[in-house]
Amino acid sequence: MELVSFYISALIALMASLLAVISRNAVHALLMLIVSLLAVACIFYQIGAPLAAALQVIVYAGAILVLMVFVIMMLNQGKAAVDQETQWLARENWLAPASLAGALLVMMLYLLWDSASRGAAARSVSAAEVGLAMYSKYLLVVELASFVLLAGLVGAFHLARRHTADSAASTNNAASTESVKSARGVR
Repeated sequence: MELVSFYISALIALMASLLAVISRNAVHALLMLIVSLLAVACIFYQIGAPLAAALQVIVYAGAILVLMVFVIMMLNQGKAAVDQETQWLARENWLAPASLAGALLVMMLYLLWDSASRGAAARSVSAAEVGLAMYSKYLLVVELASFVLLAGLVGAFHLARRHTADSAASTNNAASTESVKSARGVR
């Protein structure tokens, strides 16, 4: 059964990742990315790395995706975005991520129950071992990941700022054109 649950987790991770890539809506893509990261956490747990699974959920599915949501909010698309958010509450938009996450939940509960009943003897990795590996052997990778996240945040800020400046400039141009027309008596 462990092999079957591994393949189910892998299939859910692949499906959710594919849906995240092809989604046209940024929030839907984030939801599918969360499901994909939860599936990867299930895989970590199945191969005997419960600390890596917990870190996957806390760091990636929690902190980084919340940061992405804040960046999307910072872009603030205006009234059209508010109207679109009300449409997102429709059931068909939540059906795919909810069903995939539900399948992961059922499988994770089964794995927890099965490992408790069998007394599984998997080698557990301590937090000290993870910390030593991250900040000695994999230090460059950790630093590169932080730079990529920072570059994405700065890029999103500049996109939002340029969009706001462009809309303000077009509003000022429209107002000045209207005042010139009214001064000439043109309607």
